[in-house]
Formats: sequence, structure tokens, C-alpha cells
Amino acid sequence: MKKKFILIAIAFIATIACLNAKAQSIDTAKYILQNDINVAKEEPGTHAGGGKTIGFNFFGEAKNLKTAFRKRILKPGSSIGYHLQKEDEIYYVISGNGKMQMNGKTFPVKTGDAILTRPGSAHGIAPNPNNDLVILIVYEKK
Repeated sequence: MKKKFILIAIAFIATIACLNAKAQSIDTAKYILQNDINVAKEEPGTHAGGGKTIGFNFFGEAKNLKTAFRKRILKPGSSIGYHLQKEDEIYYVISGNGKMQMNGKTFPVKTGDAILTRPGSAHGIAPNPNNDLVILIVYEKK
């Protein structure tokens, strides 16, 4: 009788432990934590911008995520090439300064600037020669 009770107790504890582990994995699936160092990738400037940039594609592997959230460090001499925009896209300048070309006009951008580009517009962005331009880019995935 004592052995049977011990086996039942062990089975009960193992079941609770399994349920607890399952609950923890469900909870952690409700968020994803990523750090720059885990997603950083040296790349040429997108949209044929050329030069050296470091891209950070946060949550690129997340299933059913409808929003792209990216960071890009544009090194001097690089750029995001001039291209036609197909969806709303937001650029936010984290640090540095540079020039943005929008629909044929060029204007300066600096730390703290947020730029909304709308579908049908054309734009590109580049750092000034003396600094890196660090930007966040957010848009809806199609």
C-alpha cells in the first residue's frame, strides 16, 4: 500500500511538473525578446543604396507578425536607395544626421526626427559623411 501511494505521489508530482513546464512555454511564446547582438547583420544599403550598413531585422522569424520592425546603421558612404513606396513606412532617426530625398526634394534629418512615407511616394536616405545614421524602420508586411 505504501509503495502504491509513493508511485501515485510521484506520478502526481510529475504531472504537475509537466503542466507547469507547458504553462511556462505557453507564457514565453506570448513574447519574444531580442537584442541587437543576436540579429545584427552587415549588409549593403537596401534598394541598391550600396555602401556598408548593419541591419537588424527584429522578429523576422515571428509567425503571423504583420509589422516589420527594423533598425539600420548607415555608415558614411552608404544609403537606402531611392525607391517607390508601396505601403506606409515610418523612419525614426535614433542618432546621427543625414539627408532624405523625398519625391525629388532633399532635406536634412537628425536625431529625433520621424518621417512617415506614404504609398506612392519615392524616397531614399543617407548619412552625412562625418557620422553613422542610426534609424528605426517600421512598416506593415504584405
